[in-house]
Amino acid sequence: MKYLVLLLICLNVVADGGLTVVSVGDAEVVKESLLVEKIFSEGVFTPNEVEESENYINIVRNDFKFYQNYFNVLPRRISQTSFDNVRFTNYKTKETNFLVRFKIVRTATQTSLSYKLWNIAAEQELISKTIPYDANNRAAIHAVSDEIYRAIVGKPSIFKDKIVFVSDYKMPDGKKELFIMDFDGANPKRLTWHNGVVLSPAVSHDGSKIVYSLIDESVKGAKKNVNLMLYDVATKKSTVLSKRKGLNSGAIFTNNGDEIILTLSHQGNAELYRMNLKTRAITRLTKSYAPDVDPSLSADGSILTFLSGRPGKPMIYTMDPNGLEKDVKRISYVGKYNATPRFHPSASEIVFSSWLDNRFDLFKVGSDGQNLHRLTKDFGSNEDPEYSKDGQFIIFTSLRVLSQSRATQSVYIMDTWGKILGPLTSNFGKCTSGRWLKSL
Repeated sequence: MKYLVLLLICLNVVADGGLTVVSVGDAEVVKESLLVEKIFSEGVFTPNEVEESENYINIVRNDFKFYQNYFNVLPRRISQTSFDNVRFTNYKTKETNFLVRFKIVRTATQTSLSYKLWNIAAEQELISKTIPYDANNRAAIHAVSDEIYRAIVGKPSIFKDKIVFVSDYKMPDGKKELFIMDFDGANPKRLTWHNGVVLSPAVSHDGSKIVYSLIDESVKGAKKNVNLMLYDVATKKSTVLSKRKGLNSGAIFTNNGDEIILTLSHQGNAELYRMNLKTRAITRLTKSYAPDVDPSLSADGSILTFLSGRPGKPMIYTMDPNGLEKDVKRISYVGKYNATPRFHPSASEIVFSSWLDNRFDLFKVGSDGQNLHRLTKDFGSNEDPEYSKDGQFIIFTSLRVLSQSRATQSVYIMDTWGKILGPLTSNFGKCTSGRWLKSL
């Protein structure tokens, strides 16, 4: 869709275990040292089952390595004491801030997983719980990681979140469909079966709905149109939101989920509109001689950023979304043209891609147009960025040219300072348009 919009204006299976993060270098902040010890067992387990349980617990270690600017995940080791007892002095001398222990227990009727978290300095037990154990239930162990993170940090993590993306994996003739995966790239699943081209998804704030554009190619010879679709995560069904002539694209949800802001071109020029999801009534927001596309709304709904061709090439603007052409202001001047601006959850800055040096690279700028920072350079062609819901990470699409006849396009993750943690998709076709789906 981005390429379609720009024309108007001017390697790849996901690993079953997800992305394994390797910490590199030292951050400028004081890190919390977290030790997740080798798992305890009680009952009869085969050696393979014990190894499987340790691999399961290793998901927790890897989860916290994503927050490598805040946590130093210590190498695992075998505890010298029982599951319940902690010799705090031993851990204090080894500069451990927080200790996590797990124990799998098998009885005649069930297998369970117990876990505990201690604050070593305070000599305080923060968590002590038992849940059913299933080594194949990654969602459950990600939830445990999130509980531990919340107990230490006091805020939710990204561990339970999902990522929606578009891919042509195992599809002929340029078809593209909607997929979803865990935040670390594991468990990719296909969501749509349109036999067409899916473009530009966006997720509602409660994670219950996904809006996206579709070029329906299921009927051969039929006239193609860019229609807007709504996917219900619970029912797994899609319905048509808008099929006006021309573009019905680039939609985003308002914060209450009752409305969307989208691009329509049924009157000739591509303009931004607000649509009520119940009545389908639309209200025009922009009126310009140039196309206005790619909207993103601040968390409080007071500022809308979008892409406009008003200066003769696509650049980023902001406006008040509560009126027609209200307080429109240009805020970007970098590169030949820009694309896909997205707000930080705090609304303090906007991340976007810019065509510079014959490739797309990622930049961020203050919502007032000040403090421009470059995030990527000499790392392929990078676009489609979006902040995580906690504002600590950015997912994006990176195109890597391997040879004259081969290139890969994958979804990557970086922290907001520009440190690239790695690819989330690999050998999964051409992957684009990664979008966070917040688990509430």
